[in-house]
Amino acid sequence: MSQGQHHHHHDEGSHDHTPEVNRDNQRRIFFAMLLTGGFMVAEVIGGLISGSLALIADAGHMATDTAALALAWFAFRLSQRPADPQRSYGFHRGEVLAAFVNGLAMLLLVAWIMFEAVQRLMEPVPVLGGIMLWVACGGLLVNCLAFWLLHHGSQENLNVRGAAVHVLGDLLGSVAAIVAAGVILWTGWTPIDPLLSIAVAMLVLRSAWFITRQAAHILMEGAPHHLDPDAIRQYLIEQLDDVEDVHHIHIWSLTQERPLITLHARICPTADSDQLLRAINAALVERFQVAHATVQIEKSECSHGDHRQSKPLGAALSR
Repeated sequence: MSQGQHHHHHDEGSHDHTPEVNRDNQRRIFFAMLLTGGFMVAEVIGGLISGSLALIADAGHMATDTAALALAWFAFRLSQRPADPQRSYGFHRGEVLAAFVNGLAMLLLVAWIMFEAVQRLMEPVPVLGGIMLWVACGGLLVNCLAFWLLHHGSQENLNVRGAAVHVLGDLLGSVAAIVAAGVILWTGWTPIDPLLSIAVAMLVLRSAWFITRQAAHILMEGAPHHLDPDAIRQYLIEQLDDVEDVHHIHIWSLTQERPLITLHARICPTADSDQLLRAINAALVERFQVAHATVQIEKSECSHGDHRQSKPLGAALSR
């Protein structure tokens, strides 16, 4: 068999990329969206009446959360659409894009809360602690239920994790509002309201940045952190006797749970190409949990030239 002509694709099982776990995630996000959006109106009214920045900030969280959860839910719906000639991998990247947008929204919200808190510290305003306390307690109950729904979803899914970060920010905001209301009712010291808003914003900032950075890494065709091309090359050469060299290794992710890999394998001229191809695919699944691989078998020098000068292939390679 001539070099460069033995090009096989392997996808363990089938090409069904809409597992039941995604449908469960979709349902969880939908109910969390209903809970969050339903209570948001009450919190906005309570924040405006009481004059509490902590409540308004938490209502702002819930407003963006409702939009974020709606976006996440839509991304799951979109990912169930079948692949077509223009999108051979389907619409799964919509989940990652939703997580990226949600992360950016949280970063912007954190910046707004910080700005408003500084303004409140410079020019204090009266706060009605009683109304603030009751509304914050209701918000805490709603956020706990929404967070429980999302936390028991798939933690490997970046879209679910991004939505959970939004709801966690709300939950922390409700706790801060309750504490601030208690301090105001007990001592009358209103600066506690913007100070706790800043504390919550800083806690949310770390998670929001992590989600945004991870989603951007996937969108930029970055390799999953747990997959090392050198380790894959060494393992295949050492474990499979007839594999002489492995090169042109390119790894990226369709979503966080779906890594993809392409590689060239030069094998002994006398080796059985089909049998060795199956062995390589099995090794990628069992050792590295990569079920979607494109392997090019070669029995002479690589037709792409010096494999040390390989260029990124990205997702342009077809299925």
